[in-house]
Amino acid sequence: PLHFRWFHPNISGVEAEQLLMSSGQHGSFLARPSKSCPGGFTLSVRRHDEVTHIKIQNTGDYYDLYGGEKFATLAELVQHYTSQHGGLLRERGGAPVELRHPLGCQDPTSERWYHGHLSGKEAEKLLMEKGRPGSFLVRESQSKPGDFVLSVLTQQLDRADRQPRVTHIMIHFQPDGKYDVGGGEQFDTLGDLVECYRKNPMVERSGVVVHLRQPLKATRISAASIESRVQELSEATDASEKAKQGFWEEFEMLQQQECRLLYPRKEGQRPENKSKNRYKNILPFDTTRVILHDVDDRVPGADYINANYIRSDPEEKPGLGLGKVYIATQGCLPTTVAAFWAMVHQENTRVIVMTTREVERGRNKCFRYWPELHGSQEYGHLHVCNMAEHWAQGYCVRELQVWRPDQEEPPRTVKHYQYFSWPDHGVPAEPTGVLSFLDEVNRTQSSMPGAGPMVVHCSAGIGRTGTIIVIDILVDVIRRQG
Repeated sequence: PLHFRWFHPNISGVEAEQLLMSSGQHGSFLARPSKSCPGGFTLSVRRHDEVTHIKIQNTGDYYDLYGGEKFATLAELVQHYTSQHGGLLRERGGAPVELRHPLGCQDPTSERWYHGHLSGKEAEKLLMEKGRPGSFLVRESQSKPGDFVLSVLTQQLDRADRQPRVTHIMIHFQPDGKYDVGGGEQFDTLGDLVECYRKNPMVERSGVVVHLRQPLKATRISAASIESRVQELSEATDASEKAKQGFWEEFEMLQQQECRLLYPRKEGQRPENKSKNRYKNILPFDTTRVILHDVDDRVPGADYINANYIRSDPEEKPGLGLGKVYIATQGCLPTTVAAFWAMVHQENTRVIVMTTREVERGRNKCFRYWPELHGSQEYGHLHVCNMAEHWAQGYCVRELQVWRPDQEEPPRTVKHYQYFSWPDHGVPAEPTGVLSFLDEVNRTQSSMPGAGPMVVHCSAGIGRTGTIIVIDILVDVIRRQG
């Protein structure tokens, strides 16, 4: 069992709990050697906010789940309870224990064609949208945990329209640690297997030759393998190329996707809204823009503000999942301050992150939209009072009280974080400052139950704003999924 990704050979019960709580989600599981019963194993499973440990006894003849089902191998036991047609694992008390997501010990390879936990449907969508005939990727098998699947976009010869389709080839991971595609040659690593079939293409039963021409490279990696990925991306592929070629390739891939993301931006181009944009070509997408509700409908463009919702998981259904929502916006102009505060109030935002100074290099970056310390000011319908300021390493936190005098509700506390350590036309020298800043911001956000989306802005609302939001999303995904 030592070769299966969900098997962690050197981990204690306490470490298993820490790992499942920090990197797993409901239904994440791993198997490990039992400390109390030598030769036996323990299955550790995360169930919402707790971890259950289930003993697997090795009788010498078979693996026994505390007198329940019996299996020849640990792999078969795990496969039985993870497959759709398998049994449901139950605690002694009868409560079901779901094994949904194997928590990998490490990726079997740092190659960029390896996409990890990707379903067959997702692989097909990815290859059809972004690949061309001969594009391929390798992913975990979802029907047989521990095995892998090679998914290839092939040109089908026997069809008149010659439309490409995706072929899935099972890669078996043998108990001795070798890989094969069902009979035939065995390989020590996934990389060796892929290299061999790139040089000597497989032939399907139908006669279609499965050419592995170009890898569809994943930008997704598991957090544990980040160092080897960075090393790989930094290496030059041959002497004539610049180092860091891999980073450029990944960046290029993202750039190519941009042309598919040309969403309409008509609202920001309307004559009545043009003056509300700090930069005339940086406009919000119509589909995800923040629409102001409590406005005078007779005034054209009264519902407009240059701001967009950003969801960490755009596919997520409302009310499900734990994805975060942000609002990315531009730095205020003197004429847009009232709309900014109307948005903060409407969305019940309790945390504002500002990643610019008001003036940088003599240029106005953002109009000061909050009052002086202990001062208060009226912006449109809203009153804002600056209760306190706290200066920390590289940033300032202001505690603001916001209320509408015409509404019967107590003032709301809004924390305003202004980050000063981001150099203009550059990036911070090291990541610790940004990460600890975001840690503090998130602690505040989660300490306010029912708080609406965090508002993040710089000057244009794209560069630093986008970077801060992406870093925060990645840290969140790493915490939830590893």
